[in-house]
Amino acid sequence: MNTNWKIKELTAEEQSAAERLSTDLEISPVAARILAGRGIRTAAEARAYIRPSLESLHDPFLMKDMGAAVDRLCQAIDKHERIMVYGDYDVDGTTAVALMYSFLRTQTDNLIYYIPDRYTEGYGISTKGIDTAKEKKCTLVIALDCGIKAVDKMEYARSIGVDFIICDHHTPGDTIPQAVAVLNMKRKDCPYPFKELSGCGVGFKLVQAYAQRRGIAAQEVYQLLPLLAMSIASDIVPVTGENRILAFYGLRALNAQPSEGLKAIMQVAGIEGKTMTMSDLVYKIGPRINAAGRIKSGAEAVRLLITDDAEAALQFAKDIDSYNQDRRDFDTKTTDEALEQLAKDPMNAEKFTTVVFSPEWHKGVVGIAASRLTETYYRPTIVLTAGDDDIISGSARSVSDFDIYTAIDSCRDLLTNFGGHKFAAGLSMHLKDLPEFKRRFEAYVAAHIKPEQQCPTLDVEAEVELSDMNWKMYKILQCLEPFGPGNERPLFLCRHLINNRNTRAVSEGKHLHLDLTDRIVAMDGIAFGQGDKATHLQNGNSIDICFYLEENSYRGRTTLQMNAQDIKLNE
Repeated sequence: MNTNWKIKELTAEEQSAAERLSTDLEISPVAARILAGRGIRTAAEARAYIRPSLESLHDPFLMKDMGAAVDRLCQAIDKHERIMVYGDYDVDGTTAVALMYSFLRTQTDNLIYYIPDRYTEGYGISTKGIDTAKEKKCTLVIALDCGIKAVDKMEYARSIGVDFIICDHHTPGDTIPQAVAVLNMKRKDCPYPFKELSGCGVGFKLVQAYAQRRGIAAQEVYQLLPLLAMSIASDIVPVTGENRILAFYGLRALNAQPSEGLKAIMQVAGIEGKTMTMSDLVYKIGPRINAAGRIKSGAEAVRLLITDDAEAALQFAKDIDSYNQDRRDFDTKTTDEALEQLAKDPMNAEKFTTVVFSPEWHKGVVGIAASRLTETYYRPTIVLTAGDDDIISGSARSVSDFDIYTAIDSCRDLLTNFGGHKFAAGLSMHLKDLPEFKRRFEAYVAAHIKPEQQCPTLDVEAEVELSDMNWKMYKILQCLEPFGPGNERPLFLCRHLINNRNTRAVSEGKHLHLDLTDRIVAMDGIAFGQGDKATHLQNGNSIDICFYLEENSYRGRTTLQMNAQDIKLNE
């Protein structure tokens, strides 16, 4: 599959700012261009961006219903009511529950937590969860990362005397549930300035507001930021605005003094002692935390994240690591079978969407399989499996900038439930409605997807010379971290590079060790999965390469290298 390379174009204003920044900060034009492309216009703004401040966080009481939420929480604690902390079974939900529970246990001992079962209860607030709150004599439930569409469930909860505070970040429906408070900055009537908090982030704002009301030192709240950084990384929310500040300080706290649970999961992941990055949270920690809810129970992830017992934490982490291995096995099996199913469809190549179903697939990995299929065919994808009775359910994943939530919403009359956001969603329907859903979903996507959304695109920060890629540049890049959506790690493009001396295939021909030059400067690198390009370079031909600049430490020597993301061969 060909990949488009899209080089970022600066506006006239950004170009002017880049020129000023280059002069005022005494940095290269390439480095200044990177800063200007992130909205930085002055040296003062650059320094503020490089050193984000917790003082820049918004007042939590700007969020609609926050006053009512804090009033009810204070009442529950003062009157010794039992409180249930309820959350979704993914990383965002379990970290949110761990954050809220860890804080509230310093305020009350009349507290329990609850994670719904993915298979028997499904996503969101369940009747079983409400009944459990009643049975456990909980008069207040704080729901995290779910609940924005639980209109009927809130009516039921009120009827049996259970109050709810909803903390959610998913797109609201037409009707806001009648809870004591509904905290969601995406509500049309919510004036909160930053709209991209994770579910855990909304819970954090409630904790922050409560602490302000009670006169609790902000530092006590900030100790919870490692959990929030995990949520921001794993839930793929923009790492801009408040999220960037929260992730920056969350990573700092995580690296300085991780909790027993986080130390244990880092140990089983083989990264203990390493300076953690957002990438580590996304690819090393997040999948393991997620595996608990996919294979066993999300409650096991919460148990790990809230424990203060190092020995117990290590055992919990080992259990979760074993679930992650099971998840990998299920994931591989589901993806392989889905690809085989698609290969047998004579019309597959002509379609704009992928929708596959098998009653045999493990419900916990359909979202991962959808991501894998999206990588293969690069089109909006839905993977479905059997649920209860004749209900089937699954996960959707999108491509580029295409809004898959709106596409699913266009078929809402065929669905029993759905929710999510622009890039990912969950849905369920009666099995008999699957053929019509496939037809209408395909028709909607075909009519609305743009040509540029049908091919993978690499967003290139700048076209550079190898001489631009030096240690000073690398130090500037480090100052832009943490990276993520909206603050992407800069991707560079170099053209017409040739073999210097030692470009060769490695790992039995699978990968490519790069030793490239532009005839002035030479630099090493690695290109995973591209060992087949070795002969082209060894024969004296040139390449164009998109790459990240990174450190490489080997045998006590640290150098800069290119980490190739795509290579195009020149004749």
